[in-house]
Amino acid sequence: MKAEELFSYLDEFLQISQIADYGPQGLQVEAANPSVERVALAVDTAPAIIAAAAEWGADVLLVHHGILWRTVERIAGPLGRRVRPLLENRMHLYAAHLALDAHPTVGNNAVLADMLGLESVTWWCEVMGTNIGAMGDTDRSLESIGMQLEQELSANTRILAYGPAKVRKLAIVSGFGVDRVAAAKELGADTLLTGETSHANYYAASDHEMNVIFAGHYATETVGVRALGQHLANEFGLDARFFDFPTAM
Repeated sequence: MKAEELFSYLDEFLQISQIADYGPQGLQVEAANPSVERVALAVDTAPAIIAAAAEWGADVLLVHHGILWRTVERIAGPLGRRVRPLLENRMHLYAAHLALDAHPTVGNNAVLADMLGLESVTWWCEVMGTNIGAMGDTDRSLESIGMQLEQELSANTRILAYGPAKVRKLAIVSGFGVDRVAAAKELGADTLLTGETSHANYYAASDHEMNVIFAGHYATETVGVRALGQHLANEFGLDARFFDFPTAM
């Protein structure tokens, strides 16, 4: 399909222009390639990921963490090492950060909620004017949720068990959401699932008598790009492939 048609579809499907972010999202690097057959998907944009996608012959690299954030940089140094191979390999870069966290079907938090079988799902955790987190009802042991996450995300989970052993209401914020313990508690959750931990927020779990499950910043944000890739494959017949480059976080 035409590249411009794909990007237009993604902009609308993900509501790129309606969701504020820390930097411009959507098409971040436009390459001299008018058509798209292969879409590489990844959480991050790094030289090794770009090289792997290029070797596969990707026309687009679609990521959660792009390369344009708050500051405007020279296209040199680390930024240059990302932009140059994209252009050299005629590979577009498309990024969806908060828009992919918040999407109701292929978003990180929606997919995690569905994976864990949550019911009566609502949205919470406002970031820059958009609720990006999911929250829902369940009736499962804390241990079983941790085990499922380890198996399905290939993650090493860490649990701060300061709430009930039986989870009734689970709040989810993929990536970094440990600073939302108090907010989750106020909304009636007894357990928070997020990605990475922070020393500064360690005691929030015990202070608020909450369970907090850490399943990895990277691992909790693989599910959205995977789901989006499958959606594009189903919708347009594109060849979509996820490139797994896990980090220790």
